[in-house]
Amino acid sequence: KRIIFICGALLSLSFCKYSGGTAGWLLAALFLIVFGVVAVYHRRVRDSSNANSLLINIKQVQIARINLDWEKFDRPRQSTPSAANAGHPFESDLDITGARSLHWLIDTAITKGGSDRLRSWLLNSTPELPAINRRQSLVQELADHSLFRDKLQLVSALASQEARSDNKPHQVDSRSVVSAQWDSQKLVAWISHGQMKDSLNSTLALLTILAGLNITLLVLAVLGVLPHFWPVVFIIYFATMNARQSRIATAWGDLQELEKMLRRFRTVFQYLESRGYQHSPGLAEICAPFLDRAKRPSAELQRLERLAAALGVRTNALLWFLVNAIVPWDFYFARRLHRLQEELAELVPRWLDAWYEIEALNSLANFAYLNPSYVFPEVGAGPARFAARALGHPLLKPDSRVCNDFELNEHTEIAILTGSNMAGKSTFLRTVGVNLCLANAGAPVNAERLDVSLFRVFSCIKVSDSVQDGLSYFYAEVKRLKALLVAAEQTDGPPLMFLIDEIFRGTNSRERLIGARAFIRALSRLPTFGLVATHDLELVKLADEIAVATNFHFREEVSEAKMVFDYQLRPGACPTTNALHIMRLEGLPSD
Repeated sequence: KRIIFICGALLSLSFCKYSGGTAGWLLAALFLIVFGVVAVYHRRVRDSSNANSLLINIKQVQIARINLDWEKFDRPRQSTPSAANAGHPFESDLDITGARSLHWLIDTAITKGGSDRLRSWLLNSTPELPAINRRQSLVQELADHSLFRDKLQLVSALASQEARSDNKPHQVDSRSVVSAQWDSQKLVAWISHGQMKDSLNSTLALLTILAGLNITLLVLAVLGVLPHFWPVVFIIYFATMNARQSRIATAWGDLQELEKMLRRFRTVFQYLESRGYQHSPGLAEICAPFLDRAKRPSAELQRLERLAAALGVRTNALLWFLVNAIVPWDFYFARRLHRLQEELAELVPRWLDAWYEIEALNSLANFAYLNPSYVFPEVGAGPARFAARALGHPLLKPDSRVCNDFELNEHTEIAILTGSNMAGKSTFLRTVGVNLCLANAGAPVNAERLDVSLFRVFSCIKVSDSVQDGLSYFYAEVKRLKALLVAAEQTDGPPLMFLIDEIFRGTNSRERLIGARAFIRALSRLPTFGLVATHDLELVKLADEIAVATNFHFREEVSEAKMVFDYQLRPGACPTTNALHIMRLEGLPSD
């Protein structure tokens, strides 16, 4: 573009000198047209190239999600995840949130609200069948609309990029833009913030009267009809305006901080408004707030942007003084802003709620799309059951994942898992728990088939002591198991699915065995189902005492002085142990 401009200018000057002014001006006009066409084309090519770069990044992240290449979709907003709720029934034990968690793997939301909604679905401890069925139906419907999801992410990324770079998108790293998260709480807080509109109305009325009187007296003074009284009225006018200026400055300051956010939100809302929903009735129902032609979100936010631009004359001191010296410009537009705030206080929560819902559903739909071998579970009422075929853990890499068949029903309510160290007992507990969380969220599960009833999930896997609270490991475990027992005794909801790893490992073997037997017997008398993983082979005798308890085990083989695990679940108690062998392999005394 610079070459065309310079060449055009030089040739035009040459023609003016040697061929006359007319020829020079015609050539200049021709070059200006060429320059304009090239500039438009260049911008389109640059924007297209930038959009393609972002789209390629989106696709690369999707491939990384399939292969569990965590580093390639390391989202900056989750680099320091908040600590899991220690009192939650399963959040920490099952790696639902935090680094390299289920939420991290699935979450594609651009907003914090959408991400939090997905998180709440995955952490739901009181599942309800209508909500699960509705979500599952919507996720199945959206799974086929990959173009819609990709474009929504692309539009969001482009909006973020534009806001960050002041219309210089090529200067912003595409990966950080795709990963960035929007927090809408500032907008909600500002919209909901009450202002004293009556006081502003009376001030505006007074200033309008003074401004009109001032202009009238000035005109009459210029015409010689009256003496110069207008300076007195002007001083009163400006003094009144200055006395109330703090309110306008506050309104402008808040709006100035939100201007970029408003621009980004409007871009996304425009896309949601223009998207056709003829082939997606479920999506159309959720997007109903965006399809209201009378109150289109993008139009309302554009009004807000225009008011921000009108109040923006404050950035130019001279222009601000000249305009406000004639009319109470700031107060007029601030009053309009307050009125629009009042309207948006009812509309914005509806728009954001729909957007969060779409983002959370899109995350689950994208998870289903990227894992076509996963299936949607059959979740229903009736007798409690958990029947899975080829059940696997979605956080294990596909090439190392081993799947197992497993079933709990009225004949087998408690599964006692035994096996050697590293054989896969703890992982299998998490496999059952994670897939139950996915089923309760309305998502597909890592299985060929899963027929399951409603269960509340409660786990006791990663118990730890607390120096700050003065808790020993054993006491922390006792408190956790007590909470599990209290939850199991609640009969006003679905039965409890418990997942216990190495019960009472924090005490001596004799008391551990007595306590474990008593605790499992207590659970067997309650409406509960679950799995207990243990190294204590004495616990397998409970299967002879408790009719609904069944033994399962994992085993290993020794090949070329190495432990080899196949991670296959088998019926019965484990016939082998490997602790002493592992000690010998590591050079520790074992005799």
